[in-house]
Amino acid sequence: MSTVSLASSAADSDALETIERHHAELVGGLSARTAVLLAAVRRGEGWERARDALVVWCRTELLPHAEAEEAVLYPAARELSGLQPLVRAMSHEHALLGNLVVRLASADDAPVALVHAGAAQTLFETHVAKENDLLLPAMVAASDTAVAQLLTEMHTTLEEPEDGFVPAVANPSDGQPDEEGHGHTCGCHDDADAAPELDARTIPHAIRHATIFGALATVAPAAELILVAPHDPLPLLDQIEQRWPSTFTVEYLERGPETWRLRFTRTAA
Repeated sequence: MSTVSLASSAADSDALETIERHHAELVGGLSARTAVLLAAVRRGEGWERARDALVVWCRTELLPHAEAEEAVLYPAARELSGLQPLVRAMSHEHALLGNLVVRLASADDAPVALVHAGAAQTLFETHVAKENDLLLPAMVAASDTAVAQLLTEMHTTLEEPEDGFVPAVANPSDGQPDEEGHGHTCGCHDDADAAPELDARTIPHAIRHATIFGALATVAPAAELILVAPHDPLPLLDQIEQRWPSTFTVEYLERGPETWRLRFTRTAA
């Protein structure tokens, strides 16, 4: 990572890597949930449940992360010379992201839901790129800014939500098996093309595995995710097994020479 050498301390270097890894996991989670929605729309059924699951995930994972940044990270960034315009723009993006989630929650037909979900995904990926490439490097390079301490404070903020916080869209059945044993939000189907798909070839190599981990973390029991890779991902498979022992089965749908497609099925909670 090119920015690590600019960090004012080893702790800040580690904090930078931790934040970027978490960003990648959030991008993967958002991508996977959006893919589930798209798969449900293509099947012609279950898109409302997929939409509600995406909204709940945004309101319990994505937006709290943005709120923690607003409360802890951005005030410190505003104290650094030259970063104020960037922080204002990124705060505006947080607000736009929240508005898109509200619009997604109220979408009453599939095309509108897809538009808002796709816009949220694009906005967040762009936002994360700015934070990783511009904001965070400037902060870790500043000798008077302890990014490691800020990360600790952000974790505290996330662990102690405001009293009375409840996701605005709650679906008690989210992720629970239906009568056929499939999770309501899984997006799985006998046809592999109907399962949500994550194309790892489009993900920067440095954050590829973290993004895939974030996507797999959203897969419900009995649900599937199709991974498209530029090579046989054997090291990744070992990491997945270490992270989630005996949780996923893997089936190769295509084996090169340019593209590998694998179906992950979650067999354990």
